[in-house]
Amino acid sequence: MLKEEGIPFVNREYTKEPLSEDELRDVFAKLDVTPASLLRKRDKAYGELGLTGKEDDATLITHMAAHPTLLQRPIGILGDRAIVGRPHTDLLKLLE
Repeated sequence: MLKEEGIPFVNREYTKEPLSEDELRDVFAKLDVTPASLLRKRDKAYGELGLTGKEDDATLITHMAAHPTLLQRPIGILGDRAIVGRPHTDLLKLLE
């Protein structure tokens, strides 16, 4: 979608280059949300790890760094702002 709009971007393949715990904390701060709010409860790792969604932020961030599919995506970041692209057209709001 961004390519079709002629908007330059960098795509990071989260499964090949997962976000570190520090990067995740930064993203959550930019989004102004908690890790639990972006936890994918239907993800295979969610069940395998026995998660409930009520874990503390540090625990969830550790699991999200180790199992990046637990994190809702895509997430667009522009400077000190970020947005979850659900639907993906929401990514364009970063340009407003």
